[in-house]
Amino acid sequence: MKKTLIAAAFASLFVGQAMAAPQTYVVEPSHTFPRFSYDHWGMSKQILRFNTTTGTVVLDAEAEQAHVDITVDMTSIDTGFALFDEHIQNEDFLDTAQYPEARYTSTKVIFEEGVPVSIEGELTIKDVTKPVTLTVTSFFNDAHPMLEKDAIGANATAVIKRSDFNAGKYAPNVGDEVTLDIAIEAIAQ
Repeated sequence: MKKTLIAAAFASLFVGQAMAAPQTYVVEPSHTFPRFSYDHWGMSKQILRFNTTTGTVVLDAEAEQAHVDITVDMTSIDTGFALFDEHIQNEDFLDTAQYPEARYTSTKVIFEEGVPVSIEGELTIKDVTKPVTLTVTSFFNDAHPMLEKDAIGANATAVIKRSDFNAGKYAPNVGDEVTLDIAIEAIAQ
């Protein structure tokens, strides 16, 4: 009898762990937009975005662990002006003919009080990979109000140098520092 109780208690430990398994969330493309801004010849701050983003976030909230893997279609650049979209896609900047995608993969997600506050990872643009840490400025994890599925949402920001990714033409007149501002929503699968 005693052995049966111990075995049952031991088995229940594994059942509890299985219930707290990591959850995979798939990027919801109509609400996920990486934006970036930079100084334009000291005249204005330009704010542009990419319209097509895919990827996943794996979250184990109980264990305070996560992994982020995001791909951005660089040809989906949206400046609001088609001729300027083409200009930014040329080889002096994004060179989308040769490098149509950028990718961010986390190496570590840092939590405070159960909420992710920063994401360390590697950003690859134009086949150049550099470490980039995103600061998470907001985070949501609950039922999606319309889909009634578990969902996450977040905003994150970082500053990179475009010259680090072989996209530094006209620097420093056109700002070398680029502020990334990312909005993401993802739905549990």
